Amino acid sequence: MSAPEHDNIDIKALTREQAETELGRLAADIEMHDKAYYQDDLPKISDADYDQLRLRNDAIEARFPELKRADSPSERVGAPAVSGFGKVKHSVSMLSLSNAFSPEDVSEFLDRIRKFLKLETGEALRVTAEPKIDGLSASLRYENGVFVRGATRGDGQTGEDITENLKTIRDIPLSLGEGTPSVIEIRGEVYMSHEAFSALNERQLASGRPAFANPRNAAAGSLRQLDANITRMRPLNFFAYAWGEVSAMPASSQSGMMGKFTDWGFQVNPHFITVENADALINHWAMLEERRSSLGYDIDGMVYKVDRLDWQGRLGFVARSPRWAIAHKFPAEQAQTKLLDIDIQVGRTGAMTPVAKLEPVTVGGVRVSNATLHNDDEILRKDIRIGDTVIIQRAGDVIPQVVASLIDKRPDDAVPFKFPTNCPVCGAHVERDLKADGSMDAVQRCSGGLTCAAQAKERLKHFVSRSALDIDGLGAKQIEDYWDLELLRAPQDIFLLAYKYADDPPAIWKYGSGDKSKLGKLKDSARKLFDSIEASKRPDLDRFIFALGIRHVGETGARILARHYGSVDAFIAGGARLAGGDMVEREALLNIDGIGESLCASGADFFAEEINVATLRDLLELGVAPVPLAAIALDTPIAGKTVVFTGTLERMTRAEAKVRAESLGAKVAGSVSASTHILVAGSAAGSKRAKAESLGVQVLNEDQWLDLIEGL
Repeated sequence: MSAPEHDNIDIKALTREQAETELGRLAADIEMHDKAYYQDDLPKISDADYDQLRLRNDAIEARFPELKRADSPSERVGAPAVSGFGKVKHSVSMLSLSNAFSPEDVSEFLDRIRKFLKLETGEALRVTAEPKIDGLSASLRYENGVFVRGATRGDGQTGEDITENLKTIRDIPLSLGEGTPSVIEIRGEVYMSHEAFSALNERQLASGRPAFANPRNAAAGSLRQLDANITRMRPLNFFAYAWGEVSAMPASSQSGMMGKFTDWGFQVNPHFITVENADALINHWAMLEERRSSLGYDIDGMVYKVDRLDWQGRLGFVARSPRWAIAHKFPAEQAQTKLLDIDIQVGRTGAMTPVAKLEPVTVGGVRVSNATLHNDDEILRKDIRIGDTVIIQRAGDVIPQVVASLIDKRPDDAVPFKFPTNCPVCGAHVERDLKADGSMDAVQRCSGGLTCAAQAKERLKHFVSRSALDIDGLGAKQIEDYWDLELLRAPQDIFLLAYKYADDPPAIWKYGSGDKSKLGKLKDSARKLFDSIEASKRPDLDRFIFALGIRHVGETGARILARHYGSVDAFIAGGARLAGGDMVEREALLNIDGIGESLCASGADFFAEEINVATLRDLLELGVAPVPLAAIALDTPIAGKTVVFTGTLERMTRAEAKVRAESLGAKVAGSVSASTHILVAGSAAGSKRAKAESLGVQVLNEDQWLDLIEGL
């Protein structure tokens, strides 16, 4: 899987309507990939492809700033914390970093800093450099020198409480001794060494359990164990590199803080240095890139930071990243092998993805036998044939991709691949969607819908996933088992499993991958499963909407819809109106910031299918009762009013302003209409202001707006 083909449209050629549609697609794609990486520890695209998605989003927003969405990827980091652990609100956000991919990018980074700080020619600009560890970020809170709480990054604002698991890592001191700030949060990366990873996988295989794909997945899986004793048996390490809340700064520079970390017992990467020019940074980067395979742990680049903390404070932040730091990425790792065959995988939305079956080869320390080919157009463009020797690329902890075929090594019997015209699972015909610009989408889809077993199974897996109904004990393996036994065909069947278990003789019941000699244990596991299913009957409304698997409705979109409709009954009624072509309903949705044409169209398609409506009806009859989201403030001057933001705000980001307005009970819309109550106009406000004035809508500048909500 790679960056969508619609990303190939030249940004300069995009119309306003195309740009709006493109931003919606990008927001959904990036949100999906954030979830795969941060929550599931199973990234689906390379770091390079992911970076291109974000760069394209930023470039479109720069050209069309008025189209910036409330759920813009430029305003968020990571993915929400998952259930199973308590949630921790970070007192200081855990942000991400902007990326550099070339020496020129690094030079431009330093030039921007000099210009921002108005440094004189020849004035020293000291910058630190250290390897970017490929692990799991964690924040450790110490109070009066004692470790009291540890959390994952999560979405940058809220993470998972993994305190007990972090206490098992020897690199993390449980106390810092005297002379430390009364409150300090140490941040860094939990990782697993190559040696420890190999030993762990040997134990996994010896005990009949599956091996981990790579050290990062092993580290992340180890930290997310609900039983800290399991984590204790996993050999994890920790490098400290930053901090969050600090009651009193013990140093005035980045390098000084690293020295303090060492004094307190933390491990700081031994390749941490401080330099004064771009050439020194590039040389250090090149040296580490050459030696990365011998370090004993995974790194995917270098991180550069301005050394002086007062200058970091002056530089501040932009969107989701600091101006004073940047990550200089390493190129992807590659290998050559033989392409044995090409299979087609059918996803939840019918997307058909060709997958290369390879002669196994090691790429970046990982044994690879499958790689993505993305779509038929890419296979044709790269002239990839079965039997070819191909270049495999692995960038980060992702499914590898086929970069190219080596034509000079092509055998005479190499076979061109023909993409099927019918779904290999259900036989339905294959189709392509028409994009906003009139061209055909590169992705080919099975038209069978839920009559296709592959789509139906993937929908079930999505329905029970952690961000949806989060049913413990019902994972991909169990769904495959229950499908084969004809126990599951649709989401509502999940809530009938207990009845089927009671009616069927235990000997024909299969739970998990256990054998029939362990029926007693299987019964206990089944009871735990049924308890989990029962507990899932009251999900938050946004999780329920997300679980339905409506195309283009990610976690953010589901939250927006849950806020808009308020209850599941209102959501279903609104969906029925949308499917029936009700233009008032459609316009009401399109007027919500964060909802575009694609989401409206997919929502209408979903509710137009009787099988989907029947599923919803059955779920409610079986006792599933989604819980409305917590009420927002209703006793404020702007509660219930529709607010639109336009132009450039100086004292806060537009996203921050929207979140604040919603927390005070306002509805934030993306366009001005007769139902708009307030337009907040920043600098360079254009057509929206003119329309508001023509409609008699109250127009406030940023200062007036802040005066209105001050103290609320």
